[in-house]
Amino acid sequence: MRELRSQSEGRERSGSVTDFVGRRRELKELREDIARTGLDTLSGRKAKAPRARVLLVAGRPGSGRTALAEAFVREIADQYPDGLLRTRLTAPGGETLATERAVRGLLEGLGQATPPGAGEDELSSALRTALDGRRVVILVDDAADPHQVDALLPDTPECLVVVTAEGPLTGIPDVRPCTLGGLDTPAAVEMLAQRIGDTRVTADPRAAETLAEECGGQPAALALVGGWLAAHPKASVADVAKQLHDMPAGVGGPLHRGFRLVYESLPQPAQRTLRLLPLAPAGIVDSHTASALAGCSVAAAQSTLDDFAGLGLLHPAHNGLFLLPGCLAPLLQALLEAKERPAEVQLARARMLERTVRLLHSCRAMAETDEGGGVGGDGLREKLDGVPRALRFPDRRAAATWLDTRLPALSSAAALAVADGELDTLARRLIAALVRALAEHRGTAEAAPELYGLHRLVLDVAERRALHREQAAALLNLADLDAETGRTQEALDRYRAALDAGRAANDPYATGRAMESVGGAYQELADWHRASDWFGRALAQALARGERADEARLYGRLGNVHTYAGRYGDALRSWRAAAGGYRRLADVPGQAKALSEMARVQEYAGRPEESLHTCREAVELARRAGDQRLQAALQVRLADTLDRLGDPAAARLHRSAADRLLGDDPAACEIRSGSD
Repeated sequence: MRELRSQSEGRERSGSVTDFVGRRRELKELREDIARTGLDTLSGRKAKAPRARVLLVAGRPGSGRTALAEAFVREIADQYPDGLLRTRLTAPGGETLATERAVRGLLEGLGQATPPGAGEDELSSALRTALDGRRVVILVDDAADPHQVDALLPDTPECLVVVTAEGPLTGIPDVRPCTLGGLDTPAAVEMLAQRIGDTRVTADPRAAETLAEECGGQPAALALVGGWLAAHPKASVADVAKQLHDMPAGVGGPLHRGFRLVYESLPQPAQRTLRLLPLAPAGIVDSHTASALAGCSVAAAQSTLDDFAGLGLLHPAHNGLFLLPGCLAPLLQALLEAKERPAEVQLARARMLERTVRLLHSCRAMAETDEGGGVGGDGLREKLDGVPRALRFPDRRAAATWLDTRLPALSSAAALAVADGELDTLARRLIAALVRALAEHRGTAEAAPELYGLHRLVLDVAERRALHREQAAALLNLADLDAETGRTQEALDRYRAALDAGRAANDPYATGRAMESVGGAYQELADWHRASDWFGRALAQALARGERADEARLYGRLGNVHTYAGRYGDALRSWRAAAGGYRRLADVPGQAKALSEMARVQEYAGRPEESLHTCREAVELARRAGDQRLQAALQVRLADTLDRLGDPAAARLHRSAADRLLGDDPAACEIRSGSD
């Protein structure tokens, strides 16, 4: 089965392929369930909706439900040639993840662009459209409720959705759960043997069976106990079984007992590192995260994480990442609250966020390297010289890979920092660093969906702290993204709110930018009167402050609006003022474009001789500016004007000049067809 590209949080697996044993009956039931005739659970009749079949693997955390789902999709791979998508709906700590983010990740896995700020319904519709005609398996891990799953369901029966959850998904028609208990004894013993080797199991098979029974056949408990035995090759299976059996009744079930066995065997520093891991955003851990939380070196943290993975306390993923098992998160959280003082927890969280900010600065710096891999500019060299060696990336590609694979954790870190409420300064720094790193590595357009969520977080902090300047900036950024994706009314509302925030902050840049943007939104809505009014307000402020570049640009925007409205006299006055402003700024390209627009308006106003004169002046300026495409467009306009004045020979000369200027330009057809 081809695994489609997907977001990092959707690609992670619980455990390795070799961990899976037994469950033959459950696999058989799931295969048979694919072909079962669907029933509408409300009417008891055959289901009519052509939706994908949903198979549910239900079981408590640690029951091996994800491992079973993974094994199942491997078995049926050849029936779904268009690939496999994965997503996860609950974080290891138990927090429900946004369905919108899950749908967006699946769309990205299919290679579909997702508009920033799009809602769940819009994204769900786009996902169903993208899956139409495909035979794809979607593995949905750890669903919290049926509404999450419903948003992901394709409208095509050729697709299959495999869901893991703790309980039934009441509300989704025709879902019959495959409910997991413990492994049978032979399979549990086999799992132990995978962890510790065959020697000790063969030497005392009865003890191995007893140990499997003490673990209740629960895969997570077996993984912990097996990991402990693997780390203690001289310990006997019988002794461990007795140790578990003799634990006080208040310890809890098999998972609690197995966890206690492992935890109490750890050195004190490792115990503390483990207790702090629930602070890792999205349950994703790497050596830098553990190092910052525990206050140890990166090398020591990496060694500790490797040990934890061997003991079954973490699941190794890819690119140096580890995942905190969801079944252990409550146990670790309880230890964190019982043994760590709140001030120490907050300090550890602050260290982790500060380390993340520094890594993001380093990541962004590497995006500024030249094509040959060298660092561009003395300033950038100085930036990297100030970064500790442990926080540096070897090259741009390594930095980009780090950003891509850590993005779910980075986004979660930003959201958690904002929600904390006591780390707002760090939260703002983290978000700013993440925004800049994404923009440098991906470009603003590609990163827009992530940037939209980050700007909303900035807005949350700014509103909470009454930071009017930051509030205005966040609203402007969000409104720009709304405008770019066609949500003009939403953009207009945010631009107006940004104007209020800018005035409250007494920030002339924000107020001027907001007024101009309000005008642009009204222009997009073809409300020429309001557009010219708001451009006029922005212009008045620019004139009062002597901001010449803004003056010239705003005169041009007013000229455009007047032209669209058919007010040619006002348009000519505005474009003449714009051309004069660019001339005073010594901006030859700007002056040429303003005169070009002025010639167009003169043509519309029925003044061809004036248009001819203005156009020739603009051609000369465009030539001085080296803008061949503008020269060619003006030559075509000259030719059209001369045709109207009855001089076809001169018109042909200008068209020939335009052809020479354009050459093989792919946009030549558009220019040759007319400049209007």
